[in-house]
Parts: sequence; structure tokens; C-alpha cells
Amino acid sequence: MVLTVRTNTTTSRASAVLVLTALLAAGCAGGADDTSGPAEDPPSATPHGYVEGAKEAAEQQTRLLLGDPGSGHSRVLDLITGKVHRTADTAGATRLTNDGRFGYFDTPRGTHVVDTGAWMVDHGDHVHYYRAAIRDVGDLPVGPHAEVRSDATVTAVTDRDGRTRLYDRTGLEDGGVPAARTLDGVHSGAVVPYEEHLLALTGDDGSAKVTVYDREGKRVASPDAECDEPRGDAVTRRGVVLGCADGALLVSADDGVFTALKIPYGEETPAKERATAFRHRAGSDTLAAPAGDRAVWVLDVTDRTWTRVETGPVVAANTAGEGSALLVLETDGALHGYDITTGKEVAATEPLLVAPGRTGTGGSGPVIEVDRSRAYVNDPEGRRVYEVDYNDDLRVARTFGLDIEPGLMTETGR
Repeated sequence: MVLTVRTNTTTSRASAVLVLTALLAAGCAGGADDTSGPAEDPPSATPHGYVEGAKEAAEQQTRLLLGDPGSGHSRVLDLITGKVHRTADTAGATRLTNDGRFGYFDTPRGTHVVDTGAWMVDHGDHVHYYRAAIRDVGDLPVGPHAEVRSDATVTAVTDRDGRTRLYDRTGLEDGGVPAARTLDGVHSGAVVPYEEHLLALTGDDGSAKVTVYDREGKRVASPDAECDEPRGDAVTRRGVVLGCADGALLVSADDGVFTALKIPYGEETPAKERATAFRHRAGSDTLAAPAGDRAVWVLDVTDRTWTRVETGPVVAANTAGEGSALLVLETDGALHGYDITTGKEVAATEPLLVAPGRTGTGGSGPVIEVDRSRAYVNDPEGRRVYEVDYNDDLRVARTFGLDIEPGLMTETGR
């Protein structure tokens, strides 16, 4: 069943105009097409896509942010140059997330923010890639285990008590921690910035209701939709996916119209085999999540279907989507590739990990990061990261040795 509701169209369109004006002024002053020859503007005109303090590049500027939960040391591995950069210590960090540019370390003293200096800006018909200096931004003054979600304009941080603080992301881009605004109410799980709004779940963990706020924190009309026992979320091109007890809830928006669509598993699923932690390639609409210890769920958001792939014992899983294989790191230490349609194994590496199946505290341990052509696997015990060409029978293309145990890893520049 599809549930639909329209927000205040005047507010929505006014917001859209303001955002469009800001984008045009900041990034597109020189016009949308740079292939027509020399610009006729005066020399002082701002070049198309110009960002102060950053250098524009012709290709994605991929970097890996790495953390050692034991020592607290962190590093940034530049995959373009192969160089490793030191960043500030993050003692006690047990989890690491990112928003495409900034990395967020979950530590006992709060959330530590690192600007990896690599990001992209998608203008719809074309994309800009940027690289800049790597720098430590500082700590967001929240307690441990906070959930951080962000888009290009706002960073939402939800603490364990369900209270959410909103930070102007441009302040982080300037290298400091800006003052925060507190969003009214208590929320179940992360508050997710989406389509110039904020999506949240209100109510108890047993049954939470979808709530939509504008960027000023005012509640707007919301779909009449609920999510039982919410766990996990992901932003895709089709909308925001929320993990629920009976499957997923897809919340999307089109010109102020918010729609909530349930995507059920289609079979009885024990609680221990639910999808609660989604992974996917940035920009993809195919999600992967462990389904217990020996299988992986694949959610095709476009087709609104779940596929359960029987695998070996799962350590981590991910997929590039769009016809690519499901990538599963198993307790034998090898990376395995599975055809999502047939469920058959199509490729496997030699064992990559020194300690197969080892996981750390919280969210630390081996993970699989995927971009448009490569996958990255961290080996904490072996102090290295593998780059794997998943389009070439899982060929190990490069191996990066490190001076830390990278139990935490995330990819930026996407």
C-alpha cells in the first residue's frame, strides 16, 4: 500500500528557489557547459564550479579514513597518490561513518569530525570532483553512540536519548564546529536529512511513526506510515530506506509529495535474520545486509524486491549493484562473489585476513567499501588494506601497508 501526503507547497518551492540560487551563485556562476570555448566573462569572474580552498579534478578523488580502536591513531589513505596522512588521535573510537566528505568517529567524549578533503558535487547533468587539505575539525559535544546523518547543508546528530542537534554543514566546511540547534521531540534512531527536509521516526521502538520536518524544525504533513522495531537506514536515489521488523519502509519525495511504501520480506523472518545494517555503493539503489550468520539480504529498491543469498559464514557484505556481484567477506578470510539472481558463487580470492572472522567492539572490524570500479577490504591484524577489482574475478589490484591496525574504515570522495 502506498501512502501519500503533500507538504506546504509554498514553503517547499520557496526553499527550492533559495537552494537553487545558492548553488548557482556558489558553484555554477560560469555556466553549465565548459566545452564551448574560452569564457567571455571578464577575468575576475568566478570560474564554473569554483570552490575556495579546493582544487577541482577530472576524476573521483577517493580517500579512505582509517582508525585503530586500540591505539586511537587515525590515518587518511589517498588512493590517487597512494600516500598516507596522519590525523588526530581518536582514543576509544568504536565506530566510524561518513557523509561523502567528513568522517565521524564515535568516541567516549563525543563525535570527532575529520575533513578528509575529498568530495563530489552532483549538479544533475554533470558532476564536480574536489580535493583539498585534510584537517581535523573537532568534537561535536554529544554523548557516545550518537547517530550522525548529513547532506550538503545540514548535519543531524541524534544521541542515545533520541534528542537531535542540527549543525550547519558549511560551518564544518570552514574548519570549525558551528553552534547547534535542537530539534523538538524525541526520535527513534537517526534523523535523516532528505530533500530539504528531515525524516524521523517518533514514538517507541515497538512502533514508530514517520515524521517529516522542514529545515527550520517545523513539522509538516507526513505519510501515515509506521515502522515496527526500526533498525538501520540508507539514502538512495529512490528515497530513504528504513529497516523494520517485517521488511523495509521506503520514504520518497517528489515536489513536496512524500510517499511511504512498505517492501515486505515476503516470508517469515526470525528477528536474528532481519536486515538491520545496510551497505551499498553511493548512488546505487541496491542494498546488502547480513541475514543472520550464513546468508545476506539484497534489497533492490527500484524493483521493490528482497533476495536472500545463501553464503558461508558472513563477516561483511556489500555490492555495487546494477548487475554486479554480491561481495561477501567470510570467516575463511576470503572475499567471495555471488550472482544475486542465481545465488551461485562466481569468484573468490585467496584468504586475505590474518585473523578470519575477527571483529572488534561496536562497529569495528573488517568491512567492504565499494565504489564504481573497486572494492576495499581492511585487514586489522595484518595492518593493511586491499584494493579489489570486482569486475575482474576479484583480482587484488593493490595492497596498502599501514602502521596502524585499521579496525575502522570508511571511503570518502563519492
